[in-house]
Amino acid sequence: MNQPPFTVIYEDNHLIVVNKASGVLVQPDKNGDPALEQLIKQYIKEKYTKPGEVFLGVVHRLDRPVSGLVIFAKTSKALVRMNELFKQRDIEKVYWAVVGNTPAEPEGKLVHWITRSEKSNLSKAHKTEVKGSLRAELQYKLIQRSDRYSLLEVHLMTGRHHQIRAQLSAIGCPIVGDLKYGFARSSPDGSIFLHSRYTKFIHPVQKEEIILEAPMPELWRKYGMG
Repeated sequence: MNQPPFTVIYEDNHLIVVNKASGVLVQPDKNGDPALEQLIKQYIKEKYTKPGEVFLGVVHRLDRPVSGLVIFAKTSKALVRMNELFKQRDIEKVYWAVVGNTPAEPEGKLVHWITRSEKSNLSKAHKTEVKGSLRAELQYKLIQRSDRYSLLEVHLMTGRHHQIRAQLSAIGCPIVGDLKYGFARSSPDGSIFLHSRYTKFIHPVQKEEIILEAPMPELWRKYGMG
């Protein structure tokens, strides 16, 4: 049975948060593949029998091969306020990553300077500042090990292009399945083992604390995780 492109984790009048399957684009690209934005608009249109165009604001994105939580705004008011939360870094985002090597330290903070190549769609993590680079920070903690793999919890402190993928690769711990960043082979479903696991923020309209989690991808259990 094929995995559905998304499952709804949270929904109210202002927000919808889904667990995105790996392999699904968040927004349409030039190739014309079905994208999460379009699929959720269709879901809302059908669920609420809405006439005309459905408003849906993209608050943030995940790379195509990454799974997990993605937040969308169902009203313009929510979109503006969620954008401000992200800008001010008033939203907590936690990722899980399965890597092929165990970091030298079980937990720590990584600081690099990231450069991005538009042509190759790759980022590189440098140890020191170089021309055109942006500072990238994350914190990680080892939470599980199997015979061959390690599961890391990653707290993003900045939001750079391919940041987690590039920084973990830079310390010799490429993410399972991530051929672009140095892992030796692809995963069975073409995903990389990076998952947007947890988020916490203050609701932009109701002003209540929202805490959400997306379950671990089932495939990870075959790699000894869970």
